[in-house]
Amino acid sequence: MQTTSPILVIASTGKTGRRVADRLEAQGQTVRRGSRSGAPGTTRFDWDQPDTWTAALEGARAAYVVYSPDLAVPSAPGAIRAFTQRAAELGVEHLVLLSGRGEEEAQAAESILQSSGLGWTIVRASWFAQNFDEGAFHELILSGTVALPVDQVPEPFIDADDIADVVVAALTEEGHAGQLYEVTGPRLMTFADAVAEIASATGRELNFVPITLEDFRAGLQQAELPTEQVELLDYLFTNLFDGRNARTTDGVTRALGRPARDFGEYARRIAEQGAWTPSQTTV
Repeated sequence: MQTTSPILVIASTGKTGRRVADRLEAQGQTVRRGSRSGAPGTTRFDWDQPDTWTAALEGARAAYVVYSPDLAVPSAPGAIRAFTQRAAELGVEHLVLLSGRGEEEAQAAESILQSSGLGWTIVRASWFAQNFDEGAFHELILSGTVALPVDQVPEPFIDADDIADVVVAALTEEGHAGQLYEVTGPRLMTFADAVAEIASATGRELNFVPITLEDFRAGLQQAELPTEQVELLDYLFTNLFDGRNARTTDGVTRALGRPARDFGEYARRIAEQGAWTPSQTTV
């Protein structure tokens, strides 16, 4: 379905938002790119400043909703409720929410959409493969040692390109309203398995080292990451890696009619792009 009414894409500079906006524009859809900074080519949208929501939502027929920093944080349900109400008041017809697996706060936000009276689709995702090249683990890969507070708990890493494909389908095609797509990669892998796949794809020697949560927290603080990011990573590693998400799902296949991309395919693609090649300095 294609109309002149825009589709709002929140966090349009992020891992999934950028991909969703690019795909929609490639289809000829009118896209309103929301961003916290309001950089050129985007519309300012800040979850912490509700007065920015109206301009972003006004006239939009649908929206891709990405809550920052994560639906896992306690403030998320309240913000999603207020945002959904604003969207309904402004005539938005359909919301597609990016959610997370095994997070009580995320499921509370999902329930708000489901009872809102608006059209909705929920995309409940496992951990992004792109955390290894666009996110918190990129520098660890470049360093050659990935030290994290997990050991043998597996995760079905999902390619952000698959998430974007599902979201775009939900925003533009019939048949996705009222659907909850739990999307994962096609196989379970430990973090050590994922690092080994990246090592194979790059031809580099990479090591995975399980560490304690205390050492992990200390490392985050030493790296001087923003407090918000430190607290989120601490929450995720403390609460999610107890086996609750150690299973694959058919969400990608149900939404798209094809299997999810494998982590090995992702690793080879990113290795070819050179994202894991340490920069060389000369003296």
